[in-house]
Amino acid sequence: MEPPSGPASRRHVPWSRLLLAGTNVWSLVQALGFKQDQTSPCPHEACALWGGRHTRREMESVLAGSLLNFWTPPTATQLTVETVPPLAAEGSDVLLLAHNVTKNTLGYAWQRGERVDNAQLIASYRVDTNATTNGPAYSRRETLYPNGTLLIRNVTQRDTGSYTLLVTKNDLQTEIQTGHLHVHPVLPSPVITSNNSNPREHEDTVVLTCGSETQNTSYMWWINSQSLPKSTRLELSKDKRTLTVVAVTRNDTGPYVCEARNPVSVSRSDPFTLDVLWRENSRALGVGAITGIVIGVLLVLTLLAVLGHLIFLHRGNWPPASTSGRGPSGSSVS
Repeated sequence: MEPPSGPASRRHVPWSRLLLAGTNVWSLVQALGFKQDQTSPCPHEACALWGGRHTRREMESVLAGSLLNFWTPPTATQLTVETVPPLAAEGSDVLLLAHNVTKNTLGYAWQRGERVDNAQLIASYRVDTNATTNGPAYSRRETLYPNGTLLIRNVTQRDTGSYTLLVTKNDLQTEIQTGHLHVHPVLPSPVITSNNSNPREHEDTVVLTCGSETQNTSYMWWINSQSLPKSTRLELSKDKRTLTVVAVTRNDTGPYVCEARNPVSVSRSDPFTLDVLWRENSRALGVGAITGIVIGVLLVLTLLAVLGHLIFLHRGNWPPASTSGRGPSGSSVS
C-alpha cells in the first residue's frame, strides 16, 4: 500500500508515525507538524470546507474523516446477480440469485430494467417486518425470498430483459446490481415445404424451406441420411434455412431432413421426398397410349369384318328358290 500524501507544506511524514498515532486525531495533527495553538492556512485539501483556515477542532474533524478514508477496508465481496438457468426455455421457471448480500440488510427491491424506477418495481421485501410489497410490474408469477432471490415462474419471451436489485442496508446505504434474463422458445418440429411438387429433370429448380423463421435459430440439412454433399447445384441461404436444388435430376429425390436448433431446444423434420419427372416417364406414357389406340383400332376392324361377313351370308340366301307348275305334292298340274 502506498502511504497517504502529506500536508501541503511538503514535509515528509513517515507512514509509521501515522500508524503509531493510533486513534488520537490530534496526535495525527502533531505528527503532521502542527502545534496545538496554531491557526494558519489549512494544509489539507479537505479543509477547504472550513474556508481555508483551521483550528484544532476543525483539524480533528477533517483528519478523522481522512483517517476513515485511509483505513476503510475494500469490500471483500461485491453484490452479484446470477440467472439460473442462464438461458431459459419458454414456460420454465427462472431464479435471479442474489450473491454476497450484506448481513445488515434493511430490505430488497427488484425492478424491471437497468435502473431503479418505482414505476418498474416488481416487489420489495423488508427484513425486520418480514413484509413483501408488490409493485406495478408484478405479474403474479414472481416470488421474492428473504435472501433477496427472485423467482419468476412460467417465463415468456416478453420476460427477456434486465432486472435490477436494490439492497438497502440498516445505515440506509444502498447497493445496486443488474442481472439479465434471456428466454427462448421451444422449437416445434419443422415442416419442409417446396416451391415445386413435381419438378422436371434438368429443367426445374427446387427451393426447399425448413419450417417458419424464428430468431436465434440455426438450421442443418441432410439428404439420404447424410450431410449435404459438396455440389454446385446445392445452394444454402445465409441462415441455412433454405436449400436450393438447381436443375434437379432423378438422383435428387431425397429424402431430405432439416434440423432447427436454438439455445434451449433441437427438433428435426419428417423426411421429405421430391417426385422428379424425367423423359423416360413421358416416353413410357406415349407408348402406352399408342398401344391402346392400336388395340382399339384392331377391335373396331375385327368387328367390322365380322359384321360384313354376316351381311354377305344373309344376302346370298335371299329371295328363296321356287319350282314353276308343280303343286304341293310335286305332281304336275294341267
